[in-house]
Amino acid sequence: MKRLLFSVLAILLISSPLLAEKITFEDVITKSTFRPKGIYGIRSMKDGLHYTTQENGTQIVKYNYKTGKKVSVLFDLKTIEDSPIKYFSNYEFSAQENKVLLTTDMKPIYRHSFTAEYYVYNFITKKLEALSENGPQQLATFSPDGNRIAFVRKNNIFVSTLYFGTENQITKDGAFNKIINGAPDWVYEEEFGFNKAFAWSPTSGKLAYIKFKEEHVRNFSFPMYKGKVPAYGANQPYPGEYTYKYPKAGEENSHVSVHVYDIKKRNTIRVKVGEELDQYIPRIRWTYSGSDLGVIRLNRRQDKMELLLANPFTGDTRTIYTDKNRRYIAESTYDYLTFLPNDKEFVVANEKDGYMHLYLYDKLGGMVRKITPGDYDVTAYYGYDTKRKIFYYQAAKKSAMQREVYATTYNGKKTYPVASKAGTNNAIFSKNFTYFIHTYTDLNTPLITNLKDRKGKTLRVLEDNKTLKDKLAKYEMPTKEFFTFKNKEGISLNGYIIKPSNFDATKQYPLLMTQYSGPNSQQVLDNFRVDWYSYMAERGYVVACVDPRGTGARGEEFRKCTYMDLGHLESDDQIDAAKYLGSLEYIDAKNIAIWGWSYGGFMSTLCLAKGADVFKAAIAVAPVTNWRFYDSVYTERYMRKPQDNAEGYDKNSPIYWAPKIKGKYLLVHGTADDNVHYQNTAELAEVLVQAEVSFQMMSYTNRNHGIYGGATRRHLYKMFTSFLDDYLK
Repeated sequence: MKRLLFSVLAILLISSPLLAEKITFEDVITKSTFRPKGIYGIRSMKDGLHYTTQENGTQIVKYNYKTGKKVSVLFDLKTIEDSPIKYFSNYEFSAQENKVLLTTDMKPIYRHSFTAEYYVYNFITKKLEALSENGPQQLATFSPDGNRIAFVRKNNIFVSTLYFGTENQITKDGAFNKIINGAPDWVYEEEFGFNKAFAWSPTSGKLAYIKFKEEHVRNFSFPMYKGKVPAYGANQPYPGEYTYKYPKAGEENSHVSVHVYDIKKRNTIRVKVGEELDQYIPRIRWTYSGSDLGVIRLNRRQDKMELLLANPFTGDTRTIYTDKNRRYIAESTYDYLTFLPNDKEFVVANEKDGYMHLYLYDKLGGMVRKITPGDYDVTAYYGYDTKRKIFYYQAAKKSAMQREVYATTYNGKKTYPVASKAGTNNAIFSKNFTYFIHTYTDLNTPLITNLKDRKGKTLRVLEDNKTLKDKLAKYEMPTKEFFTFKNKEGISLNGYIIKPSNFDATKQYPLLMTQYSGPNSQQVLDNFRVDWYSYMAERGYVVACVDPRGTGARGEEFRKCTYMDLGHLESDDQIDAAKYLGSLEYIDAKNIAIWGWSYGGFMSTLCLAKGADVFKAAIAVAPVTNWRFYDSVYTERYMRKPQDNAEGYDKNSPIYWAPKIKGKYLLVHGTADDNVHYQNTAELAEVLVQAEVSFQMMSYTNRNHGIYGGATRRHLYKMFTSFLDDYLK
């Protein structure tokens, strides 16, 4: 009897939630215990039937799409005798797949840009050779015929002819902080979301590139101190200084021009993009045949976008498409531009009907048809299947919080989903659109990666994250659910809420609100995450997030209603959200905090000041505190120049509102932030001091906008946690 009782007790104890593991700080900050596995580094091969992956930093392995079986190891560094490199971090095949370009020794410059050492392996000669012996390179890219590679070094463009092993410098005027050839300047890279500013013609005979003249752009400098992480050991008694070109709102931008270099003739012509210097060229793209070069031209205000076709022999241009918007052109549309193989039509995206949609135009400028009609936003364009004449894209058709993958026939007569399970669906198509890698997640489902055929039939599971699911079953996990509420103007807003696993509706919990709130952003999405918010919930907080007006996937009017007035409606909505959540019986309305990073820090600061009677505390990390301090492209897209909208810049500035702060405030910034300058925090801190507002402040030496390196992230999130525990619990 005693033995039986002991066994029963043992079973009860094993199954008891009291013995379930608890989420630790290390789990979510340093170990990534709950990060789902994915399939990364996939390259579709030219036959569309096979793909390759990079494995262990030393191999390129070929797989069959349909069976999932390994076909062969195409490349293995370990088999290379006297290999000059021990690993590679990326790779690119030539179009013929008889050569591969390996990337190693990457050193970051800004968010997207980096220098690297590149190596070329020839599958025929079995030789692995350095692309260049003359210093690190950027943006190395095969010509379509695979015979040459173009790259950038020290702001100039070079072309390496592989057969002869020669290196030809095609621009010679490049100089740091003066002229850049073939790579964007800082603000283009950051705000137009691209890195490479050159393009091979389809015939490989010409190389088009953008030149950035930034001599007249004002410099911005910040000190760099000696430190181990990041290493900046050259600085001893006197700090070093980093200086670069950063155009702030209303200031001068780089003057850009477009050029075409002829490989055989070795001459360059300039493309005629107009006499206006104060404009943008956010993309260049060759037509399918290479008979013309497409150039996207954007005015400074970013409310008029034109597509020019340039003759690559003369530089003459003609405008074939114009998009005007009473507010601004969304930057996401530039990558959607696609010239079809018939060389007569092209795909563009615009919001002329109030939603982001794809349109088909002919090269005479006439609209052929709308490809994706309906009251929803297209959120990604995957491409056009030329054989079957089908367009593939992602859309938020069912809900702003979800994503589905759709197919539409060329004639527009048939549209059907190929991946539309409730949640977040994405696709990576093979080159001939026969197959696609489908990723899926929802609120309670870690990432699932499947292989599907072009019609959406699942052929096999690549990764189901069963190991993670089994692990999650052993932990006490908070619950996460969606909610909607109406703000004071009667507009429904979407949110999510995270409750502790031992949630008791009869108790009251402190509330931590998280948000970003920037234009066209989204935080409230149907996907799976276990992170610091989960940890905080298990520590006894309720965590909530609301996407205010100005955020994405709810049509143009919702997305652009904050135009010329950033911060106003978003902060009103966050304050309304706090009031709504504070009215719930299980929320302690006297203990509500809000936090955010970057735009989110701008918002959390503004909310603490405007909602002094609602929020007890706020954390702001790397906040913009006055839009006059931020860059020209982003700021003017939403606010116009400060010379044209002084009131809009000032009335929602946290610097203006700072004296009204009553709650506890933690201000955090990296001293080497090249994006949102430390100046924002320094200026705000001075206003707070002069207004005799108590606050806490933390600076991270030599850290950029991401604030990481060494033990930095642990220190950062421990500080957040302690701050909230001190003032909310």
